[in-house]
Amino acid sequence: MDINIVLLVIIAVNAIVSYKGFNDYTFFRKYEFHIGSIRAGEQYRMFTSAFLHADFMHLIFNMLTLYFFAPVVIGLLGWLSFLLIYFASLLCGNLLTLYFHKNDYSYRAIGASGAVTGILYSAILLVPDMTLGLYFIIPVPAYIFGIGYLLYSIYGMRSKSDNIGHTAHFGGAIGGYAITLSKVPQMIFENTFMVLLLAVPIVVLFLLARAGKI
Repeated sequence: MDINIVLLVIIAVNAIVSYKGFNDYTFFRKYEFHIGSIRAGEQYRMFTSAFLHADFMHLIFNMLTLYFFAPVVIGLLGWLSFLLIYFASLLCGNLLTLYFHKNDYSYRAIGASGAVTGILYSAILLVPDMTLGLYFIIPVPAYIFGIGYLLYSIYGMRSKSDNIGHTAHFGGAIGGYAITLSKVPQMIFENTFMVLLLAVPIVVLFLLARAGKI
């Protein structure tokens, strides 16, 4: 499957903006996701923060994940749908983060993880029987990886034991899941079990949120 030029442009923009942020602390602070600044009116950070990364490893991990899974979405849905899922998942990830951390004015985050997770979840929904190489070695069914990843994200959201933006990952997955189903609604009837199975972590998240446990 050929890599679409749109994908390469997105990867290039992420690399250029991130590199600028690595070398310009003022630039980095101006465009990162920061609850206090967003609530003060700087909503552009909801978008710009998704093109900044903490370091080269963070950037490479996100872009490699995007490089591997975006072709599935582009090949089956087209590049316009890919862009819709990417940017909607980006915003869903940051909107969910804003919702859960709205009273933590010092909360900061960066990275394309929300958008990338949306593409990942979309690809898994489209081709649930594909196999992923965990750590590039261990074969794991895509749907098992997707469900496990989101359940781990719920754990991370609850424990708050690291600096990873688990909430953005989850919001991105919700965006990718919802938009993919809206684009291919027949999946609901043709692969009902898998659609419901992939929805389990999303339902668990909202049940825990409603119970005040997140």
